[in-house]
Amino acid sequence: MPRVQDHPDHPEGGRKYGAFQTEIYNDGTLRNKLPTVTTDPNKLEGQARQHLGARSFNYVAGGAGEKATMDANRLAFRQWKMVPRMLRPTTHRDLRIELFGQKLESPLLIAPVGVQTIFHSDKELGVAEMATEIGIPYILSTASSSSIEDVAKASGDGTRWFQLYWPQDDEITISLLKRAKFNGYKVLVVTLDTWALSWRPADLDNAYVPFASGIGDQTGFSDPVFRRKFATNNPGKEIEDDVLQASREWEADVFSGAAHTWEQLDLLKREWNGPIVLKGIQHVEDARMAVQSGMDGIIVSNHGGRQLDGAVGSLEVLPEIVEAVGDQLTVLFDSGIRTGVDVIKALSLGAKGVLIGRLVLA
Repeated sequence: MPRVQDHPDHPEGGRKYGAFQTEIYNDGTLRNKLPTVTTDPNKLEGQARQHLGARSFNYVAGGAGEKATMDANRLAFRQWKMVPRMLRPTTHRDLRIELFGQKLESPLLIAPVGVQTIFHSDKELGVAEMATEIGIPYILSTASSSSIEDVAKASGDGTRWFQLYWPQDDEITISLLKRAKFNGYKVLVVTLDTWALSWRPADLDNAYVPFASGIGDQTGFSDPVFRRKFATNNPGKEIEDDVLQASREWEADVFSGAAHTWEQLDLLKREWNGPIVLKGIQHVEDARMAVQSGMDGIIVSNHGGRQLDGAVGSLEVLPEIVEAVGDQLTVLFDSGIRTGVDVIKALSLGAKGVLIGRLVLA
C-alpha cells in the first residue's frame, strides 16, 4: 500500500495562520459570534464607508484623477492566473523570510499610511502595537499623527521601519533620520512620488486636506530643528500658538513641488547607516539607477493609485524590474493588494515582500 508522504515538522516559532479560520468557525458554532470585520475583500470598502466619516473615508479610499491607476492595479492582478499543482507536501508551510539580515515571520509588511488619527483614536500607536503582536514590520509614515518616539514605544520590540517624505531642508532631513535611528527604526524607506500632492477629487470635493490644519504633521511639529526654525521665522511664537502657520511651513518643506535628484541620495547614505529602500519605482531604468546609486532595495509602487492618474499597474511592471535588478537589490511590492492570493502572485513574480496599506485601515 502506498505510504503517506513524509512532511517536515511545523517550523519552530512559525505561526499557524490557518488556525484563524478555525477560530472563526469555532466562535460561530460555540458562541454564535460573527467576525467584526468582513472576510470578503469585496465588502471591505463598503464596511469602511459605514463606519468612517465622509472626509476620512474619501481620504483613504480616493485616488488620483478618475482612479484609472487604481483600476489598473486591480486589473493587473486579475490578468495573472494561478495554476495549482496537486499531491505536494503542503501540510506544513513556512512563510518566514529574511529582509536586510532580519528574519521575519511572513512576507507581509504594513505600508506607511499617514494621518491615522482620522480613522481611529488609537492612531498609529494602535496599528504599531498590533503589528508587533502579529509579527509584521510596521513602516511609520512621515505624515503621521503620532511622533517618531511615541510610535517606537508602542511598537516595543517589534520590527519598525521609517518612511521619509523628503524635506527640502537638509538640516530637518538629518534631524528626522537621527530621531528614527535613535528610536530603533531599522530601514529607511524614501518615497519618491509625492514631492507634491496629486489631484484627488474625493478630497477636493470636500475641500479637505488634513495637513493644512496640523493633522498628520506630528513628525515635523515634534522635531527640534523644525521647531527652532519655526520660532526663528515667527518671533514670539511656538508651533502650538499658530498651528495653521506651522502647517503651511511644514507642508512647504515636505510637499514643496520640487523633486530631489539621484545625486542627493548621497546625503541620505551619509546620514543613515542602515538599509535604504526607494519607494515609487515603476520603470526599469529607475530601478537600474537605484542600483547605481547604491540603494539596498526598491518598492515597486504607484502609491496605490493616489499620485498619478493613468499610470501603469504596479504588478504589470514587477516581472521586468525583477529580471533587471532582482539579483542586485531587494525588490518589494506595493499597490493594489486586496487578498492573500494577490500576495502569492506578487511573490511568484519576484517580490521578496509585500506591503499592505488600505486593508489595514478597513
